[in-house]
Amino acid sequence: MEELKPRPASCSPFTPLGFLERAATVYGDCTSIIYNDTSFTWSQTHRRCLQLASSLSSSGVGIGHVVSVLAHNIPAMYELQFAVPMSGAVLNNINTRLDGRTVSVLLRHCEPKVLFIDTLSRSLALEAISLFPHNKTPPQLVYINDNDEATVDSRFWCTYENLVEKGDPNFKWVRPKSEWDPIVLNYTSGTTSSPKGVVHSHRGIFTMTIDSLIDWEVPKQPIYLWTLPMFHANGWCYPWGMAAVGGTNVCVPKFDASIIYNLIKKHGVNHMCGAPVVLNMLSSSPEIKPLENSVKILTAGAPPPAAVLSRTESLGFVVSHGYGLTETAGLVVSCAWKRKWNKLPATERARLKSRQGVRTLALTEADVVDPQSGLSVKRDGSTVGEIVLKGASVMLGYFKDPIATEKCMKNGWFYTGDVGVMHADGYMEIKDRSKDVIISGGENISSVEVESVLYTHPAINEVAVVARPDQYWGETPCAFVSLKTGLTRKPSEQDIVQYCRAKLPHYMVPKTVVFKDELPKTSTGKIQKFVLRDIAKGTGPSSSSSSRVSQPRTRM
Repeated sequence: MEELKPRPASCSPFTPLGFLERAATVYGDCTSIIYNDTSFTWSQTHRRCLQLASSLSSSGVGIGHVVSVLAHNIPAMYELQFAVPMSGAVLNNINTRLDGRTVSVLLRHCEPKVLFIDTLSRSLALEAISLFPHNKTPPQLVYINDNDEATVDSRFWCTYENLVEKGDPNFKWVRPKSEWDPIVLNYTSGTTSSPKGVVHSHRGIFTMTIDSLIDWEVPKQPIYLWTLPMFHANGWCYPWGMAAVGGTNVCVPKFDASIIYNLIKKHGVNHMCGAPVVLNMLSSSPEIKPLENSVKILTAGAPPPAAVLSRTESLGFVVSHGYGLTETAGLVVSCAWKRKWNKLPATERARLKSRQGVRTLALTEADVVDPQSGLSVKRDGSTVGEIVLKGASVMLGYFKDPIATEKCMKNGWFYTGDVGVMHADGYMEIKDRSKDVIISGGENISSVEVESVLYTHPAINEVAVVARPDQYWGETPCAFVSLKTGLTRKPSEQDIVQYCRAKLPHYMVPKTVVFKDELPKTSTGKIQKFVLRDIAKGTGPSSSSSSRVSQPRTRM
């Protein structure tokens, strides 16, 4: 068989863009998008994306160019996930909860030809552009007039609908010459102070999209609610995934628990995604009522506390848990559920489901290794190491940053920077980010383990544990806590400490408890621990008058 070689007919590059073309044929008259009183069919969405891609292309946007988007979960944001790469350009979604200075830095770094802006992001975008130095040319601004404004001022090139209207619906979209061509540029979510630009290929996104549908067992024509921001790793590839299965995309620009419950009931939503903070907000809502029909919810972004998982499932949500990074374009490890676990008590089921799990089908390998030797750690559930991955959905690299790329890509693996353990059954569990491990008196303390215990306290709404410098121990755990509303009695710092002492080894018990109304978060629900570390060190914003601090010097 040596004479049989790949031919052009068998070498067509993988790309997720073809999913939209197929959706228009198979699901053409089915609803693709719902947003307030607006709705589109898949035929309409396909045509609008082609028209938009056509307008971009005729305006000089094409291969090698970047097009940025600063928008919430609205129909235009969904369409742009297809239309921009269909013009040949690379799509760059920007986090709408960043400040103007950071957005300006990102725009100057990726140098987009065009920047799309929605109504809610208008002032943020204009502030970012105003910070451009005189020797830097800002992108052309396109206004997504989702409030039906008739005109925009001279600072804008045109409106979104102008581009759609003047585009050619028969435009031949630009297919990649190679499946390794870049399709998206995503900046890391901002849990650290120095976000990096992650570049993914058509092949990687195609693989991740198919893998995500299979692993979560997404059926044809689901009703999908966009509680996960599309700017976060392109919504874990589900914009393209919904086209592949002809789903209905229910758009909601901002998270509000009561609105979410109403949309679930009104549209018969059966699938949604979100970080653990979304689960916590849904299950803690004052309007909380058990669902009439079950809703599958996929969570990732941080290790979900078992107590939050249990509370969410008691309402009728069927929670699936996975693990991924911006650098993997979506979830590449999932807690593959075994039927025999359904017979276990609820608390044990929640504990098992809180583990990240095993590699998905399309990921080649996943392991936990000693970062020094590179050897696999013992499968005992306690020996920690760094999580490493390899597979088609791993990024091409960091944009304009070869040093950072080489640093995390070594020995044929992508080193994630996440600390975890491998259990005897082959399921991995994250214990922390490497920088979040607290080393106190020579003992390694997992902030995630301490947080999991604190989340079981009936009065606690949210919690984050970070290291606080200590002259005697080096570091000690500092717990930042927000309490539930409507409590008849608020716990004191000593109450929290005593609660932990009953459930944790004494060296893991927080030595400091800081009460705050709300913990700082990224737009995807990750608590910004670098902000809290600064507060714990005494270098950040004041921890407020409600904080209570104690610093015992006796080892417990």
